[in-house]
Formats: sequence, C-alpha cells, structure tokens
Amino acid sequence: MARLSTLLIQLLCIIAILHSISNVHSHINLVWPKPRRLSWPHPKAALLSPTFHIHSPIPHPHLSAAVRRFNRLILTERHRPILAPNAALTASSMHSLTLSVTNPSAPLAHGADESYTLTVPLGGAAALVAETPWGAMRGLETFSQLVWGDPPRAAAGVVVEDGPLFSHRGLMLDTSRNYYGVEDLLRLIKGLSENKLNVFHWHITDSHSFPLVVPSEPELAGKGAYAAEMVYTPADVRRVVEFGLEHGVRVIPEIDTPGHTGSWGEAYPEIVTCANLFWWPSGTIWEDRYASEPGTGHLNPLHPKTYKIFRNVIRDVTSLFPEPFFHAGADEIIPNCWKQDPTIRKFLSNNGTLSELLEIFINTTNPIITSLNRTVVYWEDVLLDANIKVRPHVLPPENTILQTWNNGPSNTKRIVSSGYRAIVSSSDFYYLDCGHGDFLGNDSRFDRQTSDPPGKPFNYDGGQGGSWCGPFKTWQRVYDYDITYGLSEDEARLVLGGEVALWSEQADTTVLDSRVWPRASALAEAMWSGNRDESGKKRYAEATDRLNEWRHRMVCRGTRAEPLQPLWCVHNPGMCNMVQ
Repeated sequence: MARLSTLLIQLLCIIAILHSISNVHSHINLVWPKPRRLSWPHPKAALLSPTFHIHSPIPHPHLSAAVRRFNRLILTERHRPILAPNAALTASSMHSLTLSVTNPSAPLAHGADESYTLTVPLGGAAALVAETPWGAMRGLETFSQLVWGDPPRAAAGVVVEDGPLFSHRGLMLDTSRNYYGVEDLLRLIKGLSENKLNVFHWHITDSHSFPLVVPSEPELAGKGAYAAEMVYTPADVRRVVEFGLEHGVRVIPEIDTPGHTGSWGEAYPEIVTCANLFWWPSGTIWEDRYASEPGTGHLNPLHPKTYKIFRNVIRDVTSLFPEPFFHAGADEIIPNCWKQDPTIRKFLSNNGTLSELLEIFINTTNPIITSLNRTVVYWEDVLLDANIKVRPHVLPPENTILQTWNNGPSNTKRIVSSGYRAIVSSSDFYYLDCGHGDFLGNDSRFDRQTSDPPGKPFNYDGGQGGSWCGPFKTWQRVYDYDITYGLSEDEARLVLGGEVALWSEQADTTVLDSRVWPRASALAEAMWSGNRDESGKKRYAEATDRLNEWRHRMVCRGTRAEPLQPLWCVHNPGMCNMVQ
C-alpha cells in the first residue's frame, strides 16, 4: 500500500511536469511565503552549472548541515511548476551561491534576526547576506524555490530583501491523545522550515498518555504510555531537537499541568485527583463534569509529593530541550475533579477557594521553572478563566507569556491590554482539528434520518455535527485572520505571533500531513509577510494560485498536503474565484 501511494504521488508529479512544458507565465509564483520585497524586472533564468555549489566560509554546526541539505536539494530536485515562469535563458550559467553571515554565534531563540538579502544576477555567482544563521536558512529556502526545471535553472536578475513580520510563527501538535513516530515529527519540522515557520510547540503529555521518558521518573512513561514502543526516549528528543536546529525550528515542550494530568496517575495515583472516572457522570449537568472530554485527572496542589515529581520532570525536560521557552499549560481546570479529593474538600470547607488552590500550585511550580532559566508560557485560562484563575500579581507580565485560544480578538485584547505578551492560537481561526465531528461514542444525536428538532441544529440547518469548534477552518480562514485586529500600536507590539494547533483526538500519523498542510502554509505567509498587498488590500485572491503551486511542490518534496482546488483552476488562473 505504501509503495502504491508513493507511485501515485510520483505519477501526479510527472503529469504536472509534462503539462508545465506547454503552460508558462511571466510573473513569479514560485516562492512561499511571499517575500516582503522581491524584484524581478526582466524575467530571465540562468541554468545551474553541474558543479553548482553553495559556498559558506564560516563553519557552523547547524548552518553547515543546512548548506549541505540545500546544495543537494537544489541540484537534484528537478522541480517543474504546474505553470512555469516564462523566463528566457541567459547566456551565462549560475555556478555558485556565496553565503555571508554577520553574527554566526546568534542562538536560535525568540527574537533571532531572520532577515536576509538574496541577489541572483544573470549568471555567475549569487549572493546571500544574513545577520544570523537562521536568516541564512530562510534565504537558502527562498533560493531553492527560485530553482526549477530539468536541467535546473534559477530565476536570474532577482533581488530579494526579506524578513518576518512576527518572530513567533509555529504549529502545536498534541502527541498524547494519539502517538506520532519520530519520523512523523521530523517530517513535520521539515515542512515547518520549508514554510519559514520557526516553532514546533510539542504538547507532549496529557491525561490520555504520558509518552515522554523522563530519566528521573521512568514510571511516568513506563505506566502512562499507550505501549512500550509508543514513547519518546531522551535519544528521540535529542534527535528531534537537533533536527529542529538544523532547520531553524525551535522545539518548545509543553508539559500541561495541573489539569490534563490523568496519565500521571498511572504511576503516582496519590498525587492525581479524579483519575480514571467517567468524564461526565450520568444524570448530571455539564457544570458537574470531571473533564471537558474523556480522560480525567488533575494534579493535587495540596499533596507534597506532587512537587517532588513535578520538580524531577521539569528538571529533566529542560535538560532535554535547550529552548528558552517552557510551556506549562494551566488550562481547563475543572472544579468537580479537584473536589473529589478529601483534602481539597477540607481546604474548601475552611473557606479556601479553587482559585486559591490554583495559586498555590502556580506559586510553587513557577519558581521551579524560572530557576532553570526558562520563560514560562501558559494557556490564557490561568488568568482569564471565568471561575478558576490566579490574580495578576501572581504572574507578573514581564515574566509571563499567555497563549490565547478562546474568543478570537477579544481575548487577545484582554491579554495585551493587561501588559502581557501574547501568542495567538484562536480556535475560531487556527484550530486545524475543527470540523471533523467528534470522537464520542454512543451519541444518539447522529441517529436522525430527517431534520433536527426546531432550534436544535446538529446534523442539519447549520449544526456543527459534534465539532465544538466547527466548522472546518479553511486555508482562507487561516490566511485572513489579523492577529492584531482591534489593538493599538503599543498593544500590537506585545503580540509575539501565532500558532495553528492540531489536537489529536481524531488525528494521527495517517492524516498528519493533510490536516496540517497547506493550511499551516497560510499561517506561514500571514505571519511572515502579512496577508495584504502594498495598497493594504487582502491578497487572498492572488495567494490562491501561489498556494496551489506551493502545495504541488510540497507534495513532490514528500509532504502529503491536501489539494485546494482541481488542477483545472491552476491552469485557468482566476476562473475559480468567487468574483473576477
């Protein structure tokens, strides 16, 4: 079956190659995300010399690996666009690309300079100048996309001056609800890099499983993983992190606490409340649930052993992940889960509150993380939840980043107007799992052969069919979201960037590529160069043809991105738009 799928992909690429020979156009549609400034006044192309090479005079462990990778890609890809640029060949060939990096020691961290200038003359040697190795990697990716054909040629007479609008551009993947192999994660990071995304937010653990092998607490994975082979060993993590560095992608770990920790209870039941209960007791109202979905369990802030285990986990995780950001979760605290524990009930009977209980946990655990020289990221709930939240002084804005997922621009405004830095992952725009129904079994609401009851749409008349955040978020929905909408200039400066998110209740390795791509590509361009043209008009119309081309290239590079349109639309630009 795998061989058949590979042959099918190759056949589709060959068909596109053959069709492209007789379909050319003059403007350049090859580079995604669109550079901030690209000049190609006279469409020309220079054949690459068979001895073409990238010259990087400064040795650098991660950039040198990238140079070798791009050198091989550029010479062997032989990519044919669906519609190739109409560019006459120059008399001279392109024999090299010379790389210059001003600050080769700059670390891969938030705020790293990713700008670059790429000059591709009509022949001879191209030049790439960047401040840091990470900007150089972005420029190498652009140059690789400017190369096409067999024999390979590069767009010539091109000048690109480029750099991102937002420093934080990424994707969150949940590997607890379903497991993804290391090769899947590497393929995902490769795709992130190709799209100039620079963050892989790895939501490693949750109530459903604990797949991370923590050396000082091996029983967490030993008892909390789905199977012995469904774990990430320290060697696996080092491989993922190193691969990320070689591709300019930061790997941010998330160990979600104190909620979403039922899997911890397999090894240490004494520190977890309400573990392994049915999530919504029969006959009760929603407010009396134990979890917002199947998979119950919260860490107990009143049990001393909680912090011993937590300290060991965080110490080991930060040693495995050099990334300066650490995501500590703190979302979806469910009152009735904590209330199942007798010590917590006693605390509440003595006039304690659940918000005070959360403050005890945050006040104890936050210093553990920050003492390890990490900036802590929390989901917005820790400060914005309607019922259980800490007071702002517990988490000073200068030491805290909040990731927003509810209420679209409204919650972003609440976060930054309070002085906090924000990462935007609004479920209204950026949740890639939305629109695929629900995973709950024994749901009688699907058993309707006619319309739903009046006023209660579910399968018909605008119902979401079990998807709490439906409908499906199309690439245009992702592309058109302005993450600083409604903010003042000062507030907008506190928005670090955005992440699309794939929660894995109904996703695993079999659908990873198609759920992520090319919708994450839409985020990539919006975060890199914006979603508007020079006049300020949204450019989703012209982006359609470019994204179709880019999706085709991703598929030929081995990423099984889902199609956006029939090929007919690409061969007839503009004909599939709503209006001309």
